[in-house]
Amino acid sequence: MSNLEAAPAEVACSASRVSGTEVLHPREVPLGGPRAIRVRRTLPQRQRSLIGAWCFLDHYGPVSASMDVPPHPHTGLQTASWLFSGGVEHRDSAGVHALVRPGELNLMTAGAGICHSEVSVASNAVLHGVQLWVALPDSDRDTGRDFAHHVPAPISLHGAVARVFLGELAGDRSPVRTFTPLLGAQIDLDVNAELDIDVDPAFEHGVLCDLGPVEMRETTLAVADLGYQSPGNSSLHLRNAGDRPARVLLLGGIPFAERLVMWWNFVGRSHDDIVGYRQLWEDADDRFGAVQGYRGSVNRLPAPPLPTTRLRPRPTPEEREQA
Repeated sequence: MSNLEAAPAEVACSASRVSGTEVLHPREVPLGGPRAIRVRRTLPQRQRSLIGAWCFLDHYGPVSASMDVPPHPHTGLQTASWLFSGGVEHRDSAGVHALVRPGELNLMTAGAGICHSEVSVASNAVLHGVQLWVALPDSDRDTGRDFAHHVPAPISLHGAVARVFLGELAGDRSPVRTFTPLLGAQIDLDVNAELDIDVDPAFEHGVLCDLGPVEMRETTLAVADLGYQSPGNSSLHLRNAGDRPARVLLLGGIPFAERLVMWWNFVGRSHDDIVGYRQLWEDADDRFGAVQGYRGSVNRLPAPPLPTTRLRPRPTPEEREQA
């Protein structure tokens, strides 16, 4: 699922600090028109735009609904699709036709430009998962289109099972290439499980609660909450605070030091970048290519109108600390 908001913009969201952990609470966003799927968005927020290079996080479901997202563009990013249930058919202008299945990573690199469609594989499917975006560094944001698929093996931990789809955790490493150091893993916690996980102290980390509640460093995360832990910590503590199995996504990365402008499905460095990308999409420029085999009712999504004011870059971690 991509950002289909008709008027995409930064929205003020709530965050709190308890016991040294910052908690980002989600806002609900309807995607797809009158019969929209509602998603819970925790990144970006004004308080925190990124965790490492992770720059966008939508959590959705479980919901019985069909998804039909017509071809739409991306630049300057990678999209990571991760499902807990259901299935989605992916087609893109690099000629890739693939299925997104539970427990399997599909990572699409937009680079200089790509377009893709997303359609659920069964009209009565229970969709439940996350859509994640990774910002590409300036040196690689115009790289070529690419697509990677990976099925991580389950790793047994004390009272938990982990599936590492990006980066390295608990002695397991994903073979999928990223352009900055990243971590992405699903962790399933048994009832009453308490877990201390060794993590890279150079990384900042986020814990998205999918099934909970879950405690992160004695701070309770409700479903769809995103807990934040700053760099400088070599371990991360989790506890299942409920009476049934729990599940989280653990995301991490080196703090991203570049200023970004994000709008609709584009990541650039300036207002003029975004204006240019939007015009090229509206002109059906070859920069984005075309999706073959999509049979929906609309050939491509039109870009929404730009705001009346200039888009401003998101602050870097250093600028945010100085504010």
